[in-house]
Amino acid sequence: MKVFKIAAVFIMIAGILVLTYGSFSYTKKTHEASLGPPHLFYVNEKQIVYIPVWVGIGAMSAGGGLLMYPRKKNKKGTDSRVI
Repeated sequence: MKVFKIAAVFIMIAGILVLTYGSFSYTKKTHEASLGPPHLFYVNEKQIVYIPVWVGIGAMSAGGGLLMYPRKKNKKGTDSRVI
């Protein structure tokens, strides 16, 4: 398999994952201080990132388009484009 097709498959898989899950979360460590006696401590905040559906559909379309994109070959039988 060529690198071009492998990249297209990965883009399509990413689009499927976006449509399947739709969001991901991570924990952000922040500093917080309280008033009065000086106290400084860490707080773990859970952050959620929502990915729009159109991003997943666009990734799947782009991956499918890259898979169907015809590759031109020169007279020697190799690809004419340099990647």
